[in-house]
Amino acid sequence: MQIKPCGDRILVEPTELQKKTESGIIIPDTAKEKPIIGKVIEIGTAEEVKEAFAIGDNVLYAKYGGEDITIDNKEYKILQVSDVLAKIVY
Repeated sequence: MQIKPCGDRILVEPTELQKKTESGIIIPDTAKEKPIIGKVIEIGTAEEVKEAFAIGDNVLYAKYGGEDITIDNKEYKILQVSDVLAKIVY
């Protein structure tokens, strides 16, 4: 199945920041916070979104922003542009 966001929305695949600490302590899933960084998978139809984001961009988004969805047993978020705080440039 493929999802194409409408208007000023983007489809993001959340990514884990780190599964263990620098000292080697593994953080269990129950103690982790929700990811706030993700990779842009699809872009909406609004011109401002097409100009601001590209597929493959990494973004930082509001902790409780967007809607959680599951597609083919993978977790995604649909975010409005206002939920995106920054684009991450490495």
